[in-house]
Amino acid sequence: MKKIIFIVGLLLIAVGGLYAAVRYKSPSPTSQKRLVVVTTIFPLYDFAKAIGGDYAEVSLLLPPGVEAHSFDPKPSDIAKINSAGIFVYTGPFMEPWAEDIIRGANNKSLKAVDASANITLIPGVFHDEDEPVGANDPHIWLDIANDQQIVQTIAAAFSMQDPENTAYYEARAAAYQESLKKLDLQYQTVLANCVSREIVYGGHYAFGYLARRYNLEYLAAQGVSPDAEPTAQDLVNLVDQIKNNNIKYVFYEELSSPKVAETIAQETGAKMLLLNAAHNLSREDLAANKTFLQIMEENLNNLKTGLQCN
Repeated sequence: MKKIIFIVGLLLIAVGGLYAAVRYKSPSPTSQKRLVVVTTIFPLYDFAKAIGGDYAEVSLLLPPGVEAHSFDPKPSDIAKINSAGIFVYTGPFMEPWAEDIIRGANNKSLKAVDASANITLIPGVFHDEDEPVGANDPHIWLDIANDQQIVQTIAAAFSMQDPENTAYYEARAAAYQESLKKLDLQYQTVLANCVSREIVYGGHYAFGYLARRYNLEYLAAQGVSPDAEPTAQDLVNLVDQIKNNNIKYVFYEELSSPKVAETIAQETGAKMLLLNAAHNLSREDLAANKTFLQIMEENLNNLKTGLQCN
């Protein structure tokens, strides 16, 4: 009888231990409240999704197809930021409105993440009333080394807001950084030996960081913002450059009218290729879950053709 009682006791202890293990197991993404993350532009949105996985609910502030430089947040956008746990923006030169919203937020637990932190900015090339002398180029995500730093910055913010899942965020960030390193190596390899090293861009000045990283020359028709119209002299200079250097391709930008690139192409006989600065996606590309890495791979293929790389 004592032996039976002893065995029953052991079973109860085992069942109790199993119950405790189930009860106190680390919460799964479906059973816990996920981090609410709001991002301003597509690259930050894609990075945050890659890091957060099932533990984060990430949204993009820009509506599909809207040009990022012309975006002005509505009251509903401000409310969305104020109700988030994390708000990720590019920096004061890309979103000059962001810091006012952060200062005015009544959500004291909101973690605002300036993605340009710890990144060396390059000076803007074009200057006008919107981009005064001293303004920096905001297109930091078009240098893949910068992207690795941005991923690290976002992952640190996730861990700060949700320390219990730090290992999860760090592992996903490390995996994504490996993908960025491989892409960077592809760019270095492909762009090392090209007939031309001049990118002629019939859009706004977005690719300064990319050109600097891969030792390319970069000529754009417009300023840092697509709203800046090129002057007649700007177009004459670009046409002369293309003719004098026997450039075969002119690149055009996404989500904006390609009329400037079309004009240059007609004047010179150059062909046109897309070079996507990845600020935002069209509704179709967003629905198809197109990624930042895919955009940059497509850009590399078009650069290989346009610069006639071996």
